[in-house]
Amino acid sequence: MSLSLACDIRLAADSARFSTAFARVGLVPDAGMTYFLPRLIGHGRALHLCLTAGELDAANALDWGLVSAIYPTAELGPAALALAEQLAAGPTLAFSLIRRAFANSLSADLAAQLEYEAMAQDAAGYHADFRAGVQAFREKRPPQFKA
Repeated sequence: MSLSLACDIRLAADSARFSTAFARVGLVPDAGMTYFLPRLIGHGRALHLCLTAGELDAANALDWGLVSAIYPTAELGPAALALAEQLAAGPTLAFSLIRRAFANSLSADLAAQLEYEAMAQDAAGYHADFRAGVQAFREKRPPQFKA
């Protein structure tokens, strides 16, 4: 569970269960759980879950924001593959800038974040992916970005 929390997008089977069993054996959550979990589900829920060595089923994990989507077990693999293919065909520079902007927002005030966004938008606006996206929009077709 700890390692999955570091992922940008988390998909789960509807049969999945998420456990914070560390306290049950006298240990402390590790592998980034104390960093990521409160940011994903809130401080109070994360602390309660870890202190009680609690578990979440897939539906609660989705409701709490721990996972992005749930699928029937047999559909999880194909859904993950479809998402991976969609992302692989996307604008890689924009994706990188989006990820950096979100990471930056964790420690920036609004003014600094707006400045960061302007810098990132400027960089994206000069990239070939932007031109490809605009051209595709004009031609009413899906864009074809180049990595």
